[in-house]
Amino acid sequence: MLQQHASEGGWLARFVTTATGWVGLVVIFIYSFLIAFALPGVSEIVLFAPLELGLGEWGRLTLIIFVSGIGKAVGSVFAFHIGQEAKQSGPVTRALRRSRFNVVEWSEKKVVVLAQKYGYAGLALALCVPFFPDTLSIYAFAVLEEDYLNFAIATFFGSVGRLVVTLGLINGFQFLVI
Repeated sequence: MLQQHASEGGWLARFVTTATGWVGLVVIFIYSFLIAFALPGVSEIVLFAPLELGLGEWGRLTLIIFVSGIGKAVGSVFAFHIGQEAKQSGPVTRALRRSRFNVVEWSEKKVVVLAQKYGYAGLALALCVPFFPDTLSIYAFAVLEEDYLNFAIATFFGSVGRLVVTLGLINGFQFLVI
């Protein structure tokens, strides 16, 4: 299903799922960076990049998960900075509150509860949910939190967790048995 979604997606999704070689890792990094703060879409499609680096399936998946996690962590720091700027901007917050879909109210009720209750672990847990937009969680937390490093670390582990959970859903968690 996920691979079908990727092949039916836009040119960028197709580009990611056909990325090979070491350049393919750059493509995965850039895609994951963009998913963290700007692109709507499914970050899990990176798992289908063939890479063809002679590492075997485990090596390929490990490298993809690591590079994607780093890309998303770096992208989240960029989003974090934007969130910090937005937090300082009264007009941005007022515009969000007046919008048809009240992003601030929704995030306060759902995602922000995780941040307040579990801190950065809550961000990591929120990002572990496959097929849920990363951008929403990242920006909701970015407005509340203030520590760039912890934010990036939580995003990295949440992104890695998300891809591991996705692999588990696809393969029935058989891949965890060594």
